[in-house]
Amino acid sequence: MRLRSLRVRLLVAATVSVSIALVAAGFGLVALFSHHAERQLDSELEIFLTELIGRLEPDDAGGFKLTRPLSDPRFEEPLSGLYWQIQDDKHRLLTRSRSLWDHVLPLAPDELTLGVVHRHELPGPDGQSLLVREQQVIALPTTQPHRLRVVVAIDRSDLIHARDAFAADLWPYLVLLAAMLLAASWWQVRTGLSPLDRVRRGVQAVRSGEHARLTERFPDEVQPLADEINELLNARDRTVEAARAWTADLAHGLKTPLAALTADAERLRREGTPDMADDLEHLAQTMRQRVDRELIRARLRSEASGRAHHADLVKVLNGVIRTLQRTPAGEALTWQVDVPDSEDVRLPPADLSELLGNLLDNASKWARSTVRVHAAAGEKCVVYIEDDGPGIPEQQRRQIGQRGLRLDELTSGTGLGLAIARDILDAYGGELEFGVATLGGLSVCVHLPGVATTSV
Repeated sequence: MRLRSLRVRLLVAATVSVSIALVAAGFGLVALFSHHAERQLDSELEIFLTELIGRLEPDDAGGFKLTRPLSDPRFEEPLSGLYWQIQDDKHRLLTRSRSLWDHVLPLAPDELTLGVVHRHELPGPDGQSLLVREQQVIALPTTQPHRLRVVVAIDRSDLIHARDAFAADLWPYLVLLAAMLLAASWWQVRTGLSPLDRVRRGVQAVRSGEHARLTERFPDEVQPLADEINELLNARDRTVEAARAWTADLAHGLKTPLAALTADAERLRREGTPDMADDLEHLAQTMRQRVDRELIRARLRSEASGRAHHADLVKVLNGVIRTLQRTPAGEALTWQVDVPDSEDVRLPPADLSELLGNLLDNASKWARSTVRVHAAAGEKCVVYIEDDGPGIPEQQRRQIGQRGLRLDELTSGTGLGLAIARDILDAYGGELEFGVATLGGLSVCVHLPGVATTSV
């Protein structure tokens, strides 16, 4: 399975690296401790060996004995784990420690270098492993010199137990160290990737229109990415402006033929062919509406291309209502407005005026006596426009609520204005819903992107 998250990849790599390093360190420390403890035992055995050689003296029977017991009392305790033994050069046992009881250390019949301490391991009385240090010395009794093999040995079980106890004490601390290192790795990864989060938030702010470009300075490794994003935004703006200019040129280029069609319709009407004149006039009007809509779309693509916008809802709404109140349909209506003061939305004032103008114009055409406008604040500003007209059947409400449907292709009464309203909301991330008003007519619910406020 491929890990798509860079953060997870880095944390997995850190976890594996820390685990391998600490496991290797754990085994290394245990081995180092064991080696150090064995060297310590070796030093003790050499001290005992020197002490044993120094206390040897001939006895009356021609053998050897100790002038006094060795300093460690374990040599006197049976099977204590600390032993000594003396043999002659014929491998005959001469004497041994009380701790060996009736056991004899099975020394190898090899030749030893005089005066050199030899190190090896042997099985002990209970089959345990013994660390053995032996040395060949020359004893000078009254008769003749003797070559002796002086041996001291200690049970390795104590060393093994000490090593295991050290390992048991060490591993919990290594686990704690691993947790601390992983926490530090998590903080390091989080800190290292935080510039990418800032880039993401900056791009989100550009997309939502709060900022036009990435203006924050980033670390040297991330700044080229931010520069490329800004260059991409510049290229997009140039493309949008070129498309807008091309659309505007095309639309303006069509105005002359449309004016000619209108003139031809008037001429035909004067010549007594009103049916053909009406057809030409309707065709010219339809084409003019299409041209106007495409001009609006071109302007929306330019205005909504990552620029910060701000409009006072109350101010724009009151201006639109005052304009409609001067129309024949609007002056006969009662306008009820309930919108909170200082309610701002993230749209250009011109586009907000176009949006509300189309929706309120549609309401004024179908209202019998009253148009009501009220708003609710939140993450998105929700504006409700209601009238007391005949409304729209439920089937058509579901149709005009569907995205991608061209509203101007429905029955008369919805008109091109709702299509333009949909285009504006689509450009700025708004939504449009239709329902039944409490007044009995159509209720239009408009979700507008609100301006984020910062609390102090």
